[in-house]
Amino acid sequence: MDNGRIVALGTMAELRRIYGAPVREYPGCVIMPGLVNAHTHLELTHFPSWKLRKGIDYSPRTYVDWVIQVIKIRRALTSDELAHSVCEGVRKSLECGTTTVGEILTDRSLLPIYQKSPLSGRLYCEAVGHDPVRCAELLRSLEDALTTFAGDGLKPGLSPHAPHTLSPRFMEEVAGLARGYSVPTVIHLAESPEEAAFFHDSSGKIAEILYPFAGWQEYLSAPRRTTPTAYLDSLGVLDQATTVVHCVHVTPADAEILKRRGVIAVLCPRSNDRLAVGKAPAALLKKAGIPLALGTDSLASNDSLSMWDEMRFLLREFPGTFSPAEALEMATLGAARALHLEREAGSLEKEKRADFLVVRPGRLPAPEEITGAVIEESQIEEIFLRGEPFNYEVADCPTMPKQ
Repeated sequence: MDNGRIVALGTMAELRRIYGAPVREYPGCVIMPGLVNAHTHLELTHFPSWKLRKGIDYSPRTYVDWVIQVIKIRRALTSDELAHSVCEGVRKSLECGTTTVGEILTDRSLLPIYQKSPLSGRLYCEAVGHDPVRCAELLRSLEDALTTFAGDGLKPGLSPHAPHTLSPRFMEEVAGLARGYSVPTVIHLAESPEEAAFFHDSSGKIAEILYPFAGWQEYLSAPRRTTPTAYLDSLGVLDQATTVVHCVHVTPADAEILKRRGVIAVLCPRSNDRLAVGKAPAALLKKAGIPLALGTDSLASNDSLSMWDEMRFLLREFPGTFSPAEALEMATLGAARALHLEREAGSLEKEKRADFLVVRPGRLPAPEEITGAVIEESQIEEIFLRGEPFNYEVADCPTMPKQ
């Protein structure tokens, strides 16, 4: 390694013949790429404790009830609370070997916190709205964020939140802005049965509860008789720079659209299970040839930010659909592709960032069983970021500037 990059790979004997660098010994261990979490909301890391402290601790019965709970809690937070939550999310991610993330950035005042963090990845500035005046203001704000974005390990992107949370025009404008600045987009797609019902006949809890709660009643459309995927395709916002997340309620026809447009899909199986929204048709997506990745989503809908937990759950939830090697790729190179960062992360290759893990499997497997053994049970011995051993301390978390 040199200057934070991988210079060469090979056997000990091959590398020693050419390089005189000191050698670190890790007997019985595996060297592997740092894990890549393709979908996170680190701002919500402290969500479990916020529910208690803000007096909004109840168990939502449906997806829409959960969304409204999240909104209520977010509205009660200070900048300092969000900043500390982000820092804890960074710490938890690194602690379990995640070195690269696809993070949704809702509050852009937190950008300095991310930029000072040791994580690499993609920061997607989020867009939500239906009111034309507010959307125009937000679009200008998004463009300003793209023009002023300064980061080394973190690259910019845009996140038009979901098909039902942006007006058709605003969805097109955000996608157009992304294309104009050559940055990728990520969209939450077909996550819940409520979303599927809403796009079919403009009914259900999204129309009856969420829209009134958000003040969007006047923007409720006539029944579209379509699916969320087909709707996005009709707007022309799906292309090879688009990543979609969840895809729980996609149809075979939707899968054909995603494949035709070159879209990458991120599965979040534990989050879907926790919110009881259903299970993604993983076999269908895989058979359609859609590139797949894994993400944890946030601690508002998951028990941990561990990609190890996510891989193990994936293999249990979809028995026979994915091999351990496929699960690991979805949490490394596949996830890096979803973030359009495959030239930087996701595998151990020359010229890529030297972000990698040294892990000790719980059992010494045969060579062909190494991947399964590593996922099944392993201990992280060392985390390397840009070629240097790393230990993250909570005290390293920068504080928010005073307003």
